[in-house]
Amino acid sequence: MRELPTLICMHGGPGFDHAAFKPGFAALADVAQVIFYDHRGHGRSDPRPPEEWNLDTWADDVVRLCDALGLVKPIVLGQSFGGFVAQRYLARHPAHAGKVILSSTSHHMGLERKLAAFERRGGAHARALAEDFWLRPSMQTWHAYWDGVRSLYNTRPPLDPDAGARTLIKPEILLHFVAGEKQQMQLLPGLASAQCPVLVMCGDQDPVCPPEDAQEIADALPAGLGELVTFAGVGHGAWRDDPDAAYAVLRRFITQPL
Repeated sequence: MRELPTLICMHGGPGFDHAAFKPGFAALADVAQVIFYDHRGHGRSDPRPPEEWNLDTWADDVVRLCDALGLVKPIVLGQSFGGFVAQRYLARHPAHAGKVILSSTSHHMGLERKLAAFERRGGAHARALAEDFWLRPSMQTWHAYWDGVRSLYNTRPPLDPDAGARTLIKPEILLHFVAGEKQQMQLLPGLASAQCPVLVMCGDQDPVCPPEDAQEIADALPAGLGELVTFAGVGHGAWRDDPDAAYAVLRRFITQPL
């Protein structure tokens, strides 16, 4: 019997669920208690009204979850949209976490970087689909975008081909966020409040959260607290394209003494 740190994994989206973390993150079960949950209103969580679909509420929910479970100084991992939540959590609750991991995420809309990255990965057609969705989010532009560019998010096929079928998607949350809060999102200023070690992970081939965003996130953290790890030949979610390297970095960060 030995006490392990608790790793709280916050999924991407918005509008998706935690299915993408499974079964891969079981690889960390020997060094951490791994907790997955669906953000408020998402997946298998209770439906909630649109006025609660915002970063402040989702960030505060991390504290509410920890209070309910009796967790102190968790390690909080945010993937993609979950990284937006984690950044807002750092700003609103800077003394709460023991460590934070910001994976394949951004601090702003950064549309021009996205469009340029999609064009590099998939040509002019991919750029046009991305521009149409991010500027004019609707069910029509979302389906065209997801069908047309999803394969560009990563550099290798999914390790678990059934993961997508298990995912519960609520596009109404996605469209609400992209049309609203995402357009003017600016998370860099809040990162100066961080009081714990923060690992920033990115893939150099990620089109939707480009590596330039990760560099700016790392630069915005207080001196001595931030660490940036960039994975070569990797897209969105390093453990999807280079699991051996990604889990090695996560394992080292989780187990290193504070």
